[in-house]
Amino acid sequence: MAHESTPQFQTFHALRIKGFAAVDTLVEMTSLSTDDVELALTRLADNGYTQFRENRGLWQLTADGRAAHGEHLLADLEGLDVAATLRTHYQSFLTSNSKFKELCGDWQLRDGEPNDHSDTAYDESVVERLSALHADALPAVTSMGEGISRMRPYSNRLVEVLAKVQTGETKMFTGVMCGSYHDVWMELHEDLILTQGIDRSAEGSF
Repeated sequence: MAHESTPQFQTFHALRIKGFAAVDTLVEMTSLSTDDVELALTRLADNGYTQFRENRGLWQLTADGRAAHGEHLLADLEGLDVAATLRTHYQSFLTSNSKFKELCGDWQLRDGEPNDHSDTAYDESVVERLSALHADALPAVTSMGEGISRMRPYSNRLVEVLAKVQTGETKMFTGVMCGSYHDVWMELHEDLILTQGIDRSAEGSF
C-alpha cells in the first residue's frame, strides 16, 4: 500500500516545491480536482500559510507557510520508512540527473552557440537521447509513486510532456514555467530533496 497524503498537504507541498503557482498548475502537479485544490488553498490561507497575488493570478506561501511546511512534512511522513522507500530509487535518479543536465545543455547550445532549432537532424538526435534516458528513469519514478502516493503524478506528467517534445514542441524540453520536461524533472528533484531532508548544497546535485 502506498503512503497516502491529504489533499491539503498535497497542495501545501506542491506550492512549496513550485514557489508560486496558479490553481491549474497545482491541479496538474497533484492530480487533485480544482475544487479540492481551491479548498486546500483557502484553508491554508486561513492558517496564514498562503496568499493570493491577484495582480499575477498566483498563489504563494507566506513566510509562516514556508516555516511551517517542514513540520507538516514530518507529520505527513509519520510511520513511513522514507530511506527504505526512496534510497535506491533516488540513487538511480541522481545517475539520470547527471545525464539530463548534459542533455539540457546540448539542447540549448550547439557548437557553443544558442540552438535555434533549425537543424532538424541535430534536434532529433538530442530528443532520441532524452527518450532513452526517460525509458531508463521511468521505472524508478513509477516505483516512487507506488511507495508515496503524492509522487504518482510525476511518471504520467513526464510521459505526457515527452510526447510533446517528440512531436516538435521545442519549448517543452527546457522551457521555464511552462510545464516542460525540465520543469517536471526539477519539481521531482526538489520533492525528493525535501522528502528525504537532504541538504542540496552539501549534496551538490543541482
